[in-house]
Amino acid sequence: MKYTALIVEDEHLAAEELRKMLTLHPEIEVSAIADSVSSALEQIQKIKPQLLFLDINLHGASGFDLLETLDEVPLVIFVTAYDQYALKAFEVSALDYLLKPINPQRLSEAIQKIKKQFVPSEQQEPRLSIDKRIFIKDGEQCFFVPLSEIHLVESVGNYARVYHGNNKPLLHKSLNYLEEKFPESHFFRANRQFIINIYFIQNIQSYFNNTLQVDMPGGIKIEISQRQSVKFKELMGV
Repeated sequence: MKYTALIVEDEHLAAEELRKMLTLHPEIEVSAIADSVSSALEQIQKIKPQLLFLDINLHGASGFDLLETLDEVPLVIFVTAYDQYALKAFEVSALDYLLKPINPQRLSEAIQKIKKQFVPSEQQEPRLSIDKRIFIKDGEQCFFVPLSEIHLVESVGNYARVYHGNNKPLLHKSLNYLEEKFPESHFFRANRQFIINIYFIQNIQSYFNNTLQVDMPGGIKIEISQRQSVKFKELMGV
């Protein structure tokens, strides 16, 4: 099986060296090379790569900025000279990281991880499926968050606070936007301020004026608006 890849690297010689090394791994098909965030976005929309070989420092921006703009994050292998930063931020979340100059053995190990963990992407759907994940950069903290682990999303102006586990990072997307992208099978717009994951509801009770109130993890109580309460009752059969 072949895996389509995009190399995002602003140093031409480094990009070509990586492309050359990948020719020894015929299962990886390098579809394009991008040298900036803007060109990477253009290529991602065009070729829809399954894998990114991503440098951290790019012209005028960073690889983190690129990931933050993506609705759906491909598998990511970081290629960087900054081991301390990459390790601290992405050791758990990224598929792998490679330090420059790239060691051929480490590249081979990364390719093996692709073979073991890669799940071929399905035809793109209007909404994200529950098995997908989103990338969030909140200050110096970075998260690859599976949608299935998000229990609550709160509107904060033009942004949204995403509750997953004990974390509450701020995502630079509006609540209305996320309502259109998140799967309806799991996420429900409770009111103007909150989207809830119905699979994390701990208790449902009647509230004022024919509304409902649900208990969410962390002791958070969310009132479902009167209009949405009607839809919620139909959805949940209550």
